[in-house]
Amino acid sequence: MALSEERREALLAYCKLSDMADDPEVQALIPVYYEAAVSYMEQAGVAQPREGTPRAAQYDLCVNYLVLDSYDRRSMTITGTIVTDNPFFRRLITQLKLSEPVSKLDTGP
Repeated sequence: MALSEERREALLAYCKLSDMADDPEVQALIPVYYEAAVSYMEQAGVAQPREGTPRAAQYDLCVNYLVLDSYDRRSMTITGTIVTDNPFFRRLITQLKLSEPVSKLDTGP
């Protein structure tokens, strides 16, 4: 899915990069990280929900988290505190998986 201008602005705001929107590195990386995050969600078993649904906000939060995490960890080394997964993110992924709509192909006659 292509990154719309509205979604790009929301991602930049979430990542606190709005002031750097014209930076060539930000312009190059944010769309790539967005595509990777959407792909990650799909491979994790979470389809992109229709806009305006309650699940869409949870999905967007997960994608935002993945984009920010990718941007923050773009260097080869990490300094500082111990790196762990965010439990809130894991709970959102689990909830989205558990509430994934069943495809009509998966239902019986």
